[in-house]
Amino acid sequence: MTSTPLPDALRARGLRMTAPRQLVLEAVRRLGHATPEQLHDEVTRTAAGINLTTVYRTLELFEQMGLVTHTHLSHGAPTYHAADDQHVHLVCRGCGRVDEVGTELLAPLAATLADDRGFAVDVGHVALFGLCRDCAGEGSR
Repeated sequence: MTSTPLPDALRARGLRMTAPRQLVLEAVRRLGHATPEQLHDEVTRTAAGINLTTVYRTLELFEQMGLVTHTHLSHGAPTYHAADDQHVHLVCRGCGRVDEVGTELLAPLAATLADDRGFAVDVGHVALFGLCRDCAGEGSR
């Protein structure tokens, strides 16, 4: 995430700081992982006039600016989170719970892919699907 304050970063792109932009960024930070629809619900608690299209456009702009990133955690809409919070997502197919682990977990795999294939893994977009301990049962470790 850029260390430049949002108003300055927007001005550098010839854009204005608006209330919807501020509210969307605050909602992303507050919710942690959220779909555009969830962010819209959160934002409209404060400003009822903000439409879903504005949320989508704002997320697209913020992703271009490096402020947010998205991951596909299901077959539905992408989930957004702050770009400075890079982690690997663990998604339970049983209960839908999303957990996080540090990106260093994938470092050996990323190094192998870089060496063998010249492929750079974007670990911020990685989601691993399986069953959490509760859904798998304690005995199936």
